[in-house]
Amino acid sequence: MATVTLQGNTIHTNGELPAVGSPAPDFVLADRDLKNRTLDDFAGRYKLLNIFPSVDTPTCAMSTRKFNQAAAEQTNAELLMISADLPFAMSRFCEAEGIDRVTPLSMMRSRNFAKDYGVLIEDGPLEGIAARAVVVVDASDKVVYTELVAEIGDEPDYDKALAALKG
Repeated sequence: MATVTLQGNTIHTNGELPAVGSPAPDFVLADRDLKNRTLDDFAGRYKLLNIFPSVDTPTCAMSTRKFNQAAAEQTNAELLMISADLPFAMSRFCEAEGIDRVTPLSMMRSRNFAKDYGVLIEDGPLEGIAARAVVVVDASDKVVYTELVAEIGDEPDYDKALAALKG
């Protein structure tokens, strides 16, 4: 179990992020068209998993915008934006903001992704959704970088996450 804070108040996740060097846990998440997507759908490419509570918060929206900008420079990577938001809400946000280079994915059908990645919040006002984290997975599906953001309201370290995409 890891701890993070929300506005300075301690909250707990169900576990720990996958260890660097370990295989990335598979997942089933819904895309904009309500189709299930898995880790295998992005096989052979680096994957940046930007995990966050909801795109309806300023920090989550900002991280989606920044990673969308960075995606233009990525030639062999998929940048996945993962939250508990419904695909419809994520699509509306992306369309309104001109976000078109990242892939929004939803945990709407199951919280197994959050459990398997150790980011499911177990207490406090955000109980049942994901803490803010970034996981980078290489082309052979090994975890090469992780960051569990200590304060949910803070942004991730974009530079370190994007550097991990370069191998």
